[in-house]
Amino acid sequence: MPGKNLSREEAQQRAGILEVDGYRVHLDVTSATDPAAGTFRSSTTVRFRCSEPGAATFVDLLAPAVRSVRLNGRELAPAEVFDGARIALDGLAAENVLEVEADCAYSRTGEGLHRFTDPADGETYLYTHYEPADARRVFADFEQPDLKAPFTFSVTAPAAWDVWSNAVHDSVKDEDTSRTWEFAPTRPISTYLTAVVAGPYHVERDHYSRELPDGSTLEIPLSALCRKSLAPYFDADEILGVTKQGLEYFHQEFDYPYPFGKYDQAFVPEYNIGAMENPGCVTFREEFIFRSKVTEAAYEGRANVILHEMAHMWFGDLVTMRWWDDLWLKESFADFMGSYALLAAGTKYRTAWTTFANQRKAWAYRQDQFPTTHPITADIRDLEDAKLNFDGITYAKGASVLKQLVAYVGRDAFFEGARRYFKRHAYGNTVLDDLLGALEETSGRDLTSWARAWLQTAGVNALTPQLTVDAEGRITELAVLQDGEPQRPHRVAVGCYDRDADGALVRTDRIELDVTGARTVVAELVGRPRPALVLLNDDDLTYCKIRFDSESLETLRTGLGDITDGLARALTWSAVWNLTRDGLMPARDYVALVLRFAGQESNIGVLQSLHQQAKGAVDLYADPAWRAEGGRLLAEGALRELRAAAPGGDHQLAWARFLAQTANGSEHLRLVRGLLAGSARIDGLAVDQELRWSLWLALAVAGEATEEELAGEFAADNTAGGRRQYTQCLAARPTAEAKAAAWSAVIDSDELPNALVEAQIAGFAPAGQRELTAPYAERYFGLLEQVWAERTIEIAMRIVGGFFPRLQISTQTLAAADAWLTGHPDAAPALRRLVLECRDDLARALRAQACDRV
Repeated sequence: MPGKNLSREEAQQRAGILEVDGYRVHLDVTSATDPAAGTFRSSTTVRFRCSEPGAATFVDLLAPAVRSVRLNGRELAPAEVFDGARIALDGLAAENVLEVEADCAYSRTGEGLHRFTDPADGETYLYTHYEPADARRVFADFEQPDLKAPFTFSVTAPAAWDVWSNAVHDSVKDEDTSRTWEFAPTRPISTYLTAVVAGPYHVERDHYSRELPDGSTLEIPLSALCRKSLAPYFDADEILGVTKQGLEYFHQEFDYPYPFGKYDQAFVPEYNIGAMENPGCVTFREEFIFRSKVTEAAYEGRANVILHEMAHMWFGDLVTMRWWDDLWLKESFADFMGSYALLAAGTKYRTAWTTFANQRKAWAYRQDQFPTTHPITADIRDLEDAKLNFDGITYAKGASVLKQLVAYVGRDAFFEGARRYFKRHAYGNTVLDDLLGALEETSGRDLTSWARAWLQTAGVNALTPQLTVDAEGRITELAVLQDGEPQRPHRVAVGCYDRDADGALVRTDRIELDVTGARTVVAELVGRPRPALVLLNDDDLTYCKIRFDSESLETLRTGLGDITDGLARALTWSAVWNLTRDGLMPARDYVALVLRFAGQESNIGVLQSLHQQAKGAVDLYADPAWRAEGGRLLAEGALRELRAAAPGGDHQLAWARFLAQTANGSEHLRLVRGLLAGSARIDGLAVDQELRWSLWLALAVAGEATEEELAGEFAADNTAGGRRQYTQCLAARPTAEAKAAAWSAVIDSDELPNALVEAQIAGFAPAGQRELTAPYAERYFGLLEQVWAERTIEIAMRIVGGFFPRLQISTQTLAAADAWLTGHPDAAPALRRLVLECRDDLARALRAQACDRV
């Protein structure tokens, strides 16, 4: 498979004959502050061994130009050996030294070495992001996870800058206008985990220390950094506090000292993902620095990500999967540990599993019902497959299954197995059997059938209670029915809920059992009074969709908000949302539940999810004839709850944002404009900068904001965040000219940075502008292959997913998607997967609308 892609077979062949002893990489980024300079100098020396002297192989490099290639002192002509993605190497010796000098490109897409200039002060910042295979955009390498090696970096940068990498710096050499930073060698790590961060960052420092069993003291220097213009908003004490709690917990639990010396955390601009676990130099999206008031859910989410990335230092960095098939070996564990450690490490965030059940699992359920679903241990043929498998299955379903595994083998056996796994495979690469072997040793269980059922098959089961009662209302039989293939073993709790003297729904009974096969009887409940609500998978022990019997569903219709337990309530909200998505509950019924009970929801993260899901129900799943009425009801409900919410609290802010998303009538829009102008006031509501942009977006979508007004707001907030918001508002205006400009900015040019591509796409198609965007559906299908061929995979994925005509919910659009899929059987598999998933969402919307019309 030539070109930028790399197949699993090629990687296996290369790993079969090569061992890499080390890299020495020098980067000269002194040109970074010159906007006209598109490239930087990259010099790489790789020492490696070959078990088959005389064999040929290749090294990976994506660069505009290669200046020189020298193999074992032999000059190779770049024009002959470099094809734009690979450098061909032949006549290998038993021991080899490869030297490559290249001009590599600064990135605007968040892939490779990304360059950003801050509009607030003109300062320039750099950072790298590589996963799964973009280190080759910065230096020549063997770009696959199982060819680990030590890396020694040096970086020449402008004199006023600081530079960070995976290891501590050994020395800094000053020149007239530059400084060269020399870093210590790393321990053996994979290429995608290397990192460089450079620029005039603001830095906060701390340290963590721990006495080790041998009597020595482990000292870990800590730092947190961000752009200088964000320093006034940087709550580094909170970030570093969670960091120290995590380090204390993971050392205690994993019994393996943190292996990478220091622990830097860089919050960087225009980042494509949440964060990346580069050993010793973790990078985060800077949106985790909050310029305005956010809810407690945002702080909990950030703490979760900090602990997620920290867990990777062991799961993924110390021990790394051999190939991307076993991506779950790091991501599922980190996703599980992010929530688990929030509680176990003693942080102040105590609702982690409620958030997980309501948000992360919703992502998994959606992904697992696509026709493109895959097992947790996936079949990853190449790098494009790998890129798409950073998804809800690899993360959230995998984490859910690990939670089930902990219940299955026991907590102590699970963590003792992890400890053995780390010690046995430190600095190495593993496959599924390596982990299962360690867990079988510690638990005494044969995990072969468990792994086959949970890790090696795809799809989600649905569990439904089936009750029969006698004339006195006592249970004569309660059975759990399992739908879906394959049927799996589930360790579940069955919760029985009834009303107490105060009218609240409280748990009166709980039975934990193994559900196997199509029908499992819960014998322990025979003879007991029929409860008002039967909740399967109470406490969220397994991964499944839960259904309700008719009486339980009626209880929820009249009293969902009366459930006192937050996790149980979140599980019921998740279940009724799945019923809506599956076309088993009319969208208007789901909206009615939200309007009736969301005001009672105490968990702010759950409430914010309900807002998004209710809007999605109206926009996608409601009968088009009822859509306007549904939108009106949401806006009225948002305003009602905004006025009723406690002044200055998280719930008030959440309802204000929801009003901005749903405002569609003159009353609501007058209030929005009044809040912006200061002529209207909601007691306790601070209309800060982020809320201002949300309100301006509401006016822009409604056609009530002029370009001059939006430009004035941008002038007052001339920041990176302000630029993104301004761009989205311009694209969201309900005019043909605005749509044409947004489309052209993304499709007709590749000059926009990733953050502004995202903003243009986000503003292009608000739900109320279907007629304006309808003409672009045909154009979309006509340009897919060109976009995939010409853009980087990150930007291509955003265009393919973001511009799909998802609001053109009709059999005609479905037929157009089917025609493209039928007519392009040889299109890139990753591209076909994206289109097929979008097509499936469209078909689901049509089914849900049919349910809502009944």
